Amino acid sequence: MTQLTESADPLFLAFQLALAGRYSIDRELGRGGMGVVYLAREVHLDRLVAIKLLPPSLAARPGLRDRFLREAQLAAKLSHPNVIPIHSVGEADGFVYFVMAFVDGETLSQRVQSRGPLSPTDGIRLLREVAWALGYAHGQGVVHRDVKPDNILIEHGTGRTMVADFGIAAATGDASADDVSGTPEFMSPEQAVGGDVDARSDLYALGVTAFYALSGRLPFTGETPAQILARHVTEKAPTLRAPGSTVPRKLAQLVDRCLAKDPAHRPSSAEELAQQLGLAIESRRELPAALRAFVKRNGRMDGGGTLLALSTVVVASVATAKLIGLAAASLVFMGGGAVAVATFAVTAAKRLLDQGFTQADVVPAFRAEQDSSREERGTQLSRARRIAEHVLRVTTRLMLSTSVVLLLIAAITIDTSAVANAPQLTVCLLAFVGLATAIVTGTGYLALLQMRRDVDVEFWTAAWTGRAAKWAFAMAKRLRGAKPAPPAMTHRATELSLGLAAEQLFDSLPKSSREVLGDVPAVMRRLQEDVRRLRQRQGHVQELLDGMAATPDSGACAAVQSERDAVRERLRETVGAMETLRLSLLRLHAGSLSLEAVTTHLDLAAAVSEDVERLIAAQGEVDALLRLPSSLQLTPVGGD
Repeated sequence: MTQLTESADPLFLAFQLALAGRYSIDRELGRGGMGVVYLAREVHLDRLVAIKLLPPSLAARPGLRDRFLREAQLAAKLSHPNVIPIHSVGEADGFVYFVMAFVDGETLSQRVQSRGPLSPTDGIRLLREVAWALGYAHGQGVVHRDVKPDNILIEHGTGRTMVADFGIAAATGDASADDVSGTPEFMSPEQAVGGDVDARSDLYALGVTAFYALSGRLPFTGETPAQILARHVTEKAPTLRAPGSTVPRKLAQLVDRCLAKDPAHRPSSAEELAQQLGLAIESRRELPAALRAFVKRNGRMDGGGTLLALSTVVVASVATAKLIGLAAASLVFMGGGAVAVATFAVTAAKRLLDQGFTQADVVPAFRAEQDSSREERGTQLSRARRIAEHVLRVTTRLMLSTSVVLLLIAAITIDTSAVANAPQLTVCLLAFVGLATAIVTGTGYLALLQMRRDVDVEFWTAAWTGRAAKWAFAMAKRLRGAKPAPPAMTHRATELSLGLAAEQLFDSLPKSSREVLGDVPAVMRRLQEDVRRLRQRQGHVQELLDGMAATPDSGACAAVQSERDAVRERLRETVGAMETLRLSLLRLHAGSLSLEAVTTHLDLAAAVSEDVERLIAAQGEVDALLRLPSSLQLTPVGGD
C-alpha cells in the first residue's frame, strides 16, 4: 500500500496522474541529485518495475531533456546479464523518465553499511561482474560516467551483481562542483578537471568503488566537493595493502592500477581487468585434499608420533643424566630433538613427493591458507577486541618487566646469612604477583591474537618455505631415488581433469590398441606439465607488466606484452590439444574414430608440446632484454 506521506507528496501525485493507466506507482525507493526512483507496477504486463524520474527542474531545460532522452535510449539498447535493462524511455505531461527492471536486492552501499566490507572472495566476484558489464557497454560505445556503490545492485537469492544508470550522469548534467558531472568521491582526475572521459575513467571509478567495498572507507574525502576533486587530481591514492589487511596482494595491486592518475597506467580495458580478477579467483580455488591435509595436519608436529618421540627423548635424557651427568643429558636432549625434527620433516616431504607434489606446491598452499585464515579472522575484528588486545599486551609487558626488575633487586639486596626481613619478602612477593599477572594477561593476549592472526599457520608457513624445508625435500628426493613421481594433483582443475579422463580412457582400451597408442600417457603428462609452466610464466609476465605500468610505451613493455600474448596463445593451444586427445580416445571407444586418426592427433599434441618447449627456452631472451639498462631501447623478441 502506498504510504500516506508519499500520497501527500505533490510530485508523487502529479507523476502518478501522468502515468495513470500505464503504471501504478507503489512507493518511493530513493532519491538523489539525479532524480527520484519509484517502485511501480506495469499495468499491461502486470510486473514490478523501477521508474527513474528526471528532476522537474532539470526536465524544464530543453537541451538537457533532449540529451537525457538520447542517452537513456542508447543505454536501453544494452542487453547483458549484469546490466539492469531499461524497458522504455518517455515523456508525459512534462515529466521525463525511464522505466527499468526492478531488482529485488540491495545496493553495494547498503551492503557495506549493514554488514561491513566484502571479503576478498566476494569482492573479486562482484568486481569481475561489474567489469564484465562495463566491458560490454564500452564495446557498444557507452561510457557509464558515474560508477559508484549506489549504482551497483546485488540481487537477493542469486547474489548476481547488476549495474544501473549507464550514461545518465552526463545526460542529466548532474553537476557537483564547477559544472563537472558525476559524484565527486568516485570521479577520475580527468573527469574532475573537465577533460575527456572514456572507458578508463569508468575503471578509475571502479577502483574507488573496489577500495570502498573491500575496506569500508573512501580513498579521498573532504569537507566540500571541490576539496575531494582536488585530492583526486593531486594526491596519490592510498593502497589497500596496509598492515593487518585481509586483501590479497594481487587484488590490492589491481585496485592500485585502477586508481592510477594517468589513464594510460590503468588496465587497458574492462575486459583485461575482468581477466585479471578471474586469475585472482583461480589462485584462490580450493586446494587438493593432499595439500589441504599437509597444511592443516601432516606438515605439523602435533600428532601422536611427535608426543611419542618427545617422550622418548625425555626418558633418554633423564637416564643419561643419572648415568653420566647433566652435560651429557643436555646433549642427548638437544641432539635427540634435532633428529626427531629432521626425521619428521624428511618423512613428511617424502610423503608429499610420493603424492606428486614438490616444495613449489607447498608455498602457494600455505599462502592460500594464510589468506583464507586472515579473511575469516578479519570478520571477527571489533573495536572493543582490538582495544582489549592492546591493553593486555601493554599490561603483560609492564608486569613482566616490573617482575624482572623486582627479582633483580631482591637478588642483589638479599642477605643469605640472616633471616629475610619484611621489605625483602615484600619485594619477592610483588615480583611473583607481577609474574603471575603477566602470565594471565599474556595468555589472554595470545588468545585474542590467535583470533586475529593464525599464529600456527604463520609459524608452519615460515618452517616449510625456508631453507630447512628445502633441505628436507632434497633429502626426501634422495630417499625416493629414481622412482618417477605421479602426476601432481595441482589446483588447475582443467588440465588435471583432462589428464585423468584421458588416462582412464587409455587404460580401458584393448591391449592391442594400447600398444599402438603407447605414447598417450607420456604426452598427456608432458602437456599437463606444459600447462603448469605456461600458467607460471603467464603470472610472472603479468607481474612484470604491472611493474611497468609507469612506462607503458617503452620498448621493454612492448617486449613483455608480446611475450604475454605468445604465452596466452600457447596456453590455449596446449589445453586444446589435451581436449582433442581426450575426445579422440572417447570417439575411439565409441567406434567413430580409427587408431590412425588418434595417432595423428597424438603427433599434433606432441608438436604442440615442442612449441611450448621452444617458447619456454626463448623466455630467457626476454628476461635478458629486461635486465638491460633502462636507457637502452628494447624491441620485442623476434623483431629486427
